[in-house]
Amino acid sequence: MSDGFDRAPEQTRPLRAPPSSQDKIPQQNSESAMAKPQVVVAPVLMSKLSVNAPEFYPSGYSSNYTESYEDGCEDYPTLSEYVQDFLNHLTEQPGSFETEIEQFAETLNGCVTTDDALQELVELIYQQATSIPNFSYMGARLCNYLSHHLTISPQSGNFRQLLLQRCRTEYEVKDQAAKGDEVTRKRFHAFVLFLGELYLNLEIKGTNGQVTRADILQVGLRELLNALFSNPMDDNLICAVKLLKLTGSVLEDAWKEKGKMDMEEIIQRIENVVLDANCSRDVKQMLLKLVELRSSNWGRVHATSTYREATPENDPNYFMNEPTFYTSDGVPFTAADPGVHHHTWLILRGFTMLVRLVLNS
Repeated sequence: MSDGFDRAPEQTRPLRAPPSSQDKIPQQNSESAMAKPQVVVAPVLMSKLSVNAPEFYPSGYSSNYTESYEDGCEDYPTLSEYVQDFLNHLTEQPGSFETEIEQFAETLNGCVTTDDALQELVELIYQQATSIPNFSYMGARLCNYLSHHLTISPQSGNFRQLLLQRCRTEYEVKDQAAKGDEVTRKRFHAFVLFLGELYLNLEIKGTNGQVTRADILQVGLRELLNALFSNPMDDNLICAVKLLKLTGSVLEDAWKEKGKMDMEEIIQRIENVVLDANCSRDVKQMLLKLVELRSSNWGRVHATSTYREATPENDPNYFMNEPTFYTSDGVPFTAADPGVHHHTWLILRGFTMLVRLVLNS
């Protein structure tokens, strides 16, 4: 029986062109008059799609990555190539972290069996986190996971200890780096922001099972801020603002628990920079906005209020917490960046505020 796709529907009538004035209409006999009209059957379009066609992958996606990754590092000439491949994969597809990190850690436990291999692993992750602008957060998460799941613990130190030692190497030259040339300062700023992400994401489990942050990083961030404010060039001050936006609320809470007034000292230092330093007007405005942000408890809404209750009238941070956007290359730019980036930032900021108004209307 036909399935209905190879014939015209029963309601279909043939399409005929209307006769022109010059057409001669032939005489029809009774036999031709009784003949049924011819039905024109529309041609069936045959699809070229096939169930056997190869699976589609978006541009830039490696279809054989998962297979080679699951096979372990045996398919790679060196451990560094395997690790670098995974780091690049996370950089391009950060959403794969949750689904692939467990397998990655298990593979490393089978491959990282010497002190040198562990040192190499730490260095590869550190370099990726400080050379790729949008990988610092992902790098910190990766470091936290591996610090709890790598089983190797040689005499030279476990993963977390070697990571902190690597960070200390960069930390010890902070004063020279903060006053170095532009390339040196840029590398230093990347280290500062990565250390801020580590402070927020690196969890240390105590003997009683409680989870805390690394106090040594808290002390280090305080000294890094001193180095940045002691050399008040625009890019140093912008880095300090980014660090405080990232970690300011957590740092102040931790200092208050210990009865310290470190944040008050930092805010006073910022105000002195605004009055005395020869930084640009945009950077001074950014510093003042940061002081206002801190005065509003870092933009945190009280627990008694819901998110929808936050409005421009009752939330002093509603429009003030200036966002950081990223270029297509992953390079961050803020309100203080000059030129084309500044105009682009203003457009994106306006769009962000419009979205906020719509969501809260």
